[in-house]
Amino acid sequence: MLEMMDSEQLKRSIQTWLDEDIGHGDMTTMWTIPEQHQSKGIIHVKESGVLAGLSVARLVFAMIDASLQFQVLHQDGDNVEKGTIIATVEGRSRSILLGERLSLNLLQRMSGIATNTQAFVDAVAGTEARIVDTRKTTPGHRMLEKYAVRVGGGYNHRFGLYDAVMIKDNHIKAAGSITKAVQAARQGIPHTMKIEVEVEQQLQWEEAITAGADIIMLDNMRPDKMVTALNRIRQAAPHIVVEASGGVNMESVRQIAETGVDVISIGSITSHVHTLDISLDLHERKEPVR
Repeated sequence: MLEMMDSEQLKRSIQTWLDEDIGHGDMTTMWTIPEQHQSKGIIHVKESGVLAGLSVARLVFAMIDASLQFQVLHQDGDNVEKGTIIATVEGRSRSILLGERLSLNLLQRMSGIATNTQAFVDAVAGTEARIVDTRKTTPGHRMLEKYAVRVGGGYNHRFGLYDAVMIKDNHIKAAGSITKAVQAARQGIPHTMKIEVEVEQQLQWEEAITAGADIIMLDNMRPDKMVTALNRIRQAAPHIVVEASGGVNMESVRQIAETGVDVISIGSITSHVHTLDISLDLHERKEPVR
């Protein structure tokens, strides 16, 4: 699934992260391990979860040392149990240790996001609601984190500020009204781009309907109020996509989904993540890798 990401951008990012970690050399490895020493690294999970980022980990090792042999034993999206060996990497011990931390950091966080996402997706199973992410991502890691959301069964909201119009409370204040903000945006954007408006109360969703919003986000509403808004929107403009957002958690997501909203956006699936515990253990090789 690596093809879903911009490979050149990913390589540039990985090189930056390697430079940050390695600097002018790994002092410990350089002075304790012979240059030609060979090992096999066993990558295994220490708790159950959903895997994401194996191809990224492979790329980290390949960029350090193209002679390393990285074997994937599971795929992104697989549910794995504690103790499962998910990959191995063989070759120069120095090279393996240079890439160990970065590859594990990326694997752990991406797998944590995929696991977190799948839990929300499972919680709304049987409803029509889609679970989507937000822009609450780690700076520099958005591509990887949004990829992990897809691996976990979720969907991506806008990638950045440039690929959709989302009119929120501060835009409304600055523009003067929802109507003025929507009209101004409609005049400037391509006909293929959608306009979303965030609303918190009835006067706002009525104005958003009249102004011609394509998507209406119900922000921080109780489920009973969502139902009222949803019924009105469906009656007035059935084509409008209705999104729920704000303070969504595992305790509330099912009830929100059962209101009938189309989309539930959840910042915590990328911003409040328990990283999956994954380790790499070295085993010395008696013969060099050819």
